[in-house]
Amino acid sequence: MKKPAIFRSFTESIERFSEILRESKTVANRDSAIKRFELTFELAWKSAQAWVGDQGVVCRSPRDCFAQMFRLGLIADDPLWLRMIADRNLSVHTYNEKLAEEIYARLKDYLRLFTALNGSLEK
Repeated sequence: MKKPAIFRSFTESIERFSEILRESKTVANRDSAIKRFELTFELAWKSAQAWVGDQGVVCRSPRDCFAQMFRLGLIADDPLWLRMIADRNLSVHTYNEKLAEEIYARLKDYLRLFTALNGSLEK
């Protein structure tokens, strides 16, 4: 069966996100990593929405979709998911250097979660 386009986009986004996190930290790379995080986050929850939709479950928000993925056993019950949602909301609507540094410090943990989710969606 052919992989849905949203899943392919999510996989590609994880690759781009991972690439920037391997780069030396500069202000430009930090800001790029945060933007790639935001894009990967959007593709993650929309991929989750598509997957649970195929199971006959409706979810309409990132929090709801990730909760459904946990309920269905596809992601671990990790409080970092909730932190990630909060960071995404802050990074999209607010910008300051302190916040950017705080979020950047958590991005490798978020990459780990995205990679695990992607692995579950691949199965």
